[in-house]
Amino acid sequence: MPAQGHINPMLNFAKRLVTKRVKVTIAIPLSKAKSIETDNSKITIELYSDGFEDGGESRTFVSKLKRFKEVGTKNVSKLIENHQNSKYPIKCIIYSSVMPYVQDIAKQYGLIGASFFTQSCAVNSIYYHVYHGHLTTPVQDPPISLPGLPSLETHELPSVMSVADPDQEPDRSVLHLLTDQFSNVEETNWFLFNTFDRLEDEVVKWAVKQWPEKVISIGPTVPSIYLENGPKASEPDSSPYIEWLNTMDTGSVVYVSFGSVAKLGEDQIGELACGIKRSNMYFLWVVRDEEQHKLPTKFQDDISKKGLVVSWCSQLEVLAHKAVGCFLTHCGWNSTIEALSLGVPMVAMPQYIDQHTDAKFVEDIWRVGIRAKLDDKGIVRREEIENCIKYVMQGGRRDKFKKNAVTWKELAKEAVDEGGSSDRNIDNFIAGLALFS
Repeated sequence: MPAQGHINPMLNFAKRLVTKRVKVTIAIPLSKAKSIETDNSKITIELYSDGFEDGGESRTFVSKLKRFKEVGTKNVSKLIENHQNSKYPIKCIIYSSVMPYVQDIAKQYGLIGASFFTQSCAVNSIYYHVYHGHLTTPVQDPPISLPGLPSLETHELPSVMSVADPDQEPDRSVLHLLTDQFSNVEETNWFLFNTFDRLEDEVVKWAVKQWPEKVISIGPTVPSIYLENGPKASEPDSSPYIEWLNTMDTGSVVYVSFGSVAKLGEDQIGELACGIKRSNMYFLWVVRDEEQHKLPTKFQDDISKKGLVVSWCSQLEVLAHKAVGCFLTHCGWNSTIEALSLGVPMVAMPQYIDQHTDAKFVEDIWRVGIRAKLDDKGIVRREEIENCIKYVMQGGRRDKFKKNAVTWKELAKEAVDEGGSSDRNIDNFIAGLALFS
């Protein structure tokens, strides 16, 4: 799927497969060619046209999905054919779960098909229940009780399930995109989840019962170098923001980022800016270039001694830095599992789709942070932001959140270490590939 939230975990999983002597080729649409970087010479990158080389900004969400399916699948098929007579013919296709039609390509060429789920197992189980009619949308009768999950209020479900008009675009198409992941599960050979057993124990067990010998947790898909213990998790970095972090005390900085897609309104960015400033904490805030005009006038001049605003940073490098004591996040699954894997407490400000459910788990299940509350206009006000940051960063509560976060970090590392649960699952997956002919 041509989105950074799909590309990054797929790339990191590919790196793990390569360490186990599996030949890996990653197929990336030309429109996203600049989004992928790998220093691993054993991973082959193949580019194919998805019909969006012109950017496709003027197209609707529905037309983009249709064109991607039509043009992308045709060119991926050509890519497979080109490899069939090579030294390394393709044996298995691992595809983003929101593209179930790729399983049809796998079947056409007699290949193994593995669906890779880039959201949490908990969230995907909710989509499954909607697809099968166990849960109707829009959801109006909370609390919701589903197998393997805690009791959920309406605002804790994926956002597309509580929209007032279920036929409204693009919400209807997004909902179908997510629930249709389960449209051909009987034909799919494997379900790969970017999680680990201890993190989502009950719902993973539920999934295994649904699809015996198909479901495996292979996460967290975080490069192993960041999971290692020690004073520095990675090679020295001379980026200005890392040099700035190097001057800060341990646990003294709030890292703020809302991912590569979320677009906050100008009012919300203004409240966020004021709330961060009022907390009087040091902070590093990622505001994409196209969003920076929404910042309050002279904000960057006013905070020059307390904070740093950048248009991009290496999130793993920042989360692994000893100076970072808290992550103010939208709670996208990649960001959430990265913070958990690196032992960083969170302030959750979910925006849409799966993020509300992830935030529920951050606060109530994993107990590594808190959720900021919306006002009656759907905005998190400056006072709430200030209070949430202080709540996570100060006093005895800070020690509690950090202790819990470090526990999850240790469990994440244990899962991917040799012989750990995710490592064993990946070995079983590879063994299945070896038996296939």
